[in-house]
Amino acid sequence: MGDTSGFPSKRAKNTDAKIEDHKVSVYVWDMDETLILLKSLLNGTYAEAHGSSKDVEKGKEIGKMWEKLILDLCDDYFHYEQIENFNEPFLDSLSKFDDGQDLSDYNFDQDGLGPPKDDANKRKLAYRLRAAGYMYEKGLRNIFNQDLTEKWDHLYQMTDEYTDGWLSSARSFLDQCSTGQEDPIACPDSAKGKAEKSNSHCINILVTSGSLIPSLAKCLLFRLDGLIKHKDVYSSWEVGKVQCFEWIKERFGGPNVEFCVIGDGWEECEAAEAMRWPFVQIDLRPNSSHRFPGLTLRTLGFYFSIVYGNRGAATDEVEE
Repeated sequence: MGDTSGFPSKRAKNTDAKIEDHKVSVYVWDMDETLILLKSLLNGTYAEAHGSSKDVEKGKEIGKMWEKLILDLCDDYFHYEQIENFNEPFLDSLSKFDDGQDLSDYNFDQDGLGPPKDDANKRKLAYRLRAAGYMYEKGLRNIFNQDLTEKWDHLYQMTDEYTDGWLSSARSFLDQCSTGQEDPIACPDSAKGKAEKSNSHCINILVTSGSLIPSLAKCLLFRLDGLIKHKDVYSSWEVGKVQCFEWIKERFGGPNVEFCVIGDGWEECEAAEAMRWPFVQIDLRPNSSHRFPGLTLRTLGFYFSIVYGNRGAATDEVEE
């Protein structure tokens, strides 16, 4: 893990009235092999978990197509070649160096960004991070031309079919987490507790071990940008997940706030334990309920209840 002395000690405390006055559930998500599948496609572990029902080579081919699309998006629209060696933990980490200059005609290729990482170069890097946030908010359908949009749509659909709806199910579940409401089709008795949910507020946060810019590109390409704001994406690449979780607690923490971590790896598990937050481990195996499709708000409620106490019907036993 790299030196964290150059990073801010914390992010600004959230002052949203909904955070102050309502019960808040903060879902802290890992990205790879949780909300999206990529590494397990490239190395064949997703197909192997499904026995002979999945074509390993097809999965690897799909993964390689995603890799190329991610890198092309980073290089063509996010100045990644210029800032690859300047990873930051979140987009506004250098905001104090940003003087607010209009970037509409700014020439990023001619401003001389490079070492050392002094105040002048931090300002140039802050410009690029602000521009990345703008591109994220703009969305790929306002960036890609028709041909590239069609190729992206085809790849997404092909991947979703190959993974039995993992991508679309994960997106649907993120939406459920945002609203605090179960899908009524998937969970017919989800009407119970709607009155309680009306007094709650739910937030999706992403903490990924990948570097920041490629992670933002993945959010766009895997269609998570409408459900996770760019200000809610953290990279633990250099600072570690415990540090990111501490920033999140400082930002959202309060007497009415509960946190839950969802991911597949040991690092987020250990970080959740260090914070005394519940951890839900995602499992690729097709017979698991801790995967997509499969994971439900009722299941997450069970994990919340272990740490924070009774959450009503959510305390029903969870199937392993």
